[in-house]
Amino acid sequence: MAVQINPSILSADFARLAEEAKAVQGADWLHVDVMDNHFVPNLTLGVPVVESLARATDTPLDCHLMIEDPDRWAPQYVEAGASSVTFHVEAAAAPVRLAREIRAKGARASMALKPATPIEPYEDLLPELDMLLIMTVEPGFGGQAFLDIMLPKIRRTRELIGKHGLQLWLQVDGGVSASTIERCADAGADVFVAGSAVYGAQDPAEAVRALRSQAAAATAKASWACDH
Repeated sequence: MAVQINPSILSADFARLAEEAKAVQGADWLHVDVMDNHFVPNLTLGVPVVESLARATDTPLDCHLMIEDPDRWAPQYVEAGASSVTFHVEAAAAPVRLAREIRAKGARASMALKPATPIEPYEDLLPELDMLLIMTVEPGFGGQAFLDIMLPKIRRTRELIGKHGLQLWLQVDGGVSASTIERCADAGADVFVAGSAVYGAQDPAEAVRALRSQAAAATAKASWACDH
């Protein structure tokens, strides 16, 4: 599948979200980080802001829920206008049931793994998902340095996706920038969340285009992509 770039509004100006959404023309999705100050030590935004943002932009919303009890709250984000909802497997009580509920409400279902959470125990869950998110920093704050030790985990996840013949998107989030995106693409990622690398740039839309170009070039040469 084609490379996708998802700018993270965690790095945007929260007082100007509608304008910041327009500033990343050409992005595939807007990545919306929802944090509850319990699952992670930070508090961001919730359902009302997602509802407002969904009305303010035509770019689909990719909501990443870093919250406790996603089984209860995730469906509300679909109702608020999110086209993709990601829950953390570490917080979900019934991940298969939750993924099916998200899909039944009309959104893409995605599951996230923190850096220390291995992929292998969840191999049987992969067919229930539309996307898997590998965190490449500890979730909670933007602007962190990319964890290179996550690259083997991305490779193993891509191998499992291929083993089962799944059309599963593989997203990375955390420290994705011009200096790290090619390594992520080579390892097997095809959906890239970029916060400060986009919104910290003088021209955010051009930053999206440049990141897309880098990732596409790396993917074209990657062994995992050549196998398909």
